[in-house]
Amino acid sequence: MKKRGILNVQLAGLLAGLGHKDSYMIADAGMPIPRGVEVVDLAVTGGVPTFRQVMDAVLDECAVERYTLAEEIRQANPELHRYIEGALAGVEHDYLPHDELKRVEASCKFVIRTGEFSPYPNILLTAACAF
Repeated sequence: MKKRGILNVQLAGLLAGLGHKDSYMIADAGMPIPRGVEVVDLAVTGGVPTFRQVMDAVLDECAVERYTLAEEIRQANPELHRYIEGALAGVEHDYLPHDELKRVEASCKFVIRTGEFSPYPNILLTAACAF
């Protein structure tokens, strides 16, 4: 039995299968997920698990080359925005209007749905080469 790291079988397998430049998203409980994009639904109740808990677990296991956030997070959720900037310090990033981020989401390999109930905590991550 695995005793540390991500224990969710579906999520662990998808993360292990990422290749360089593959994109995936960590999303809040309300983010619409396009048909055809695989969903790892971790949401249990509002706020469980949090975006931060999931992102910390994912970042502990995966290399990230680039990330994209909704422009709206800067004003609507500054505390979470600061957390993301700190957790991914030095990683290239950009911002898109939320509606555009939703369109780009359709190209993701998968989306991890959290129980997060705060505004705009959706992040598109691009896998880096780990060596």
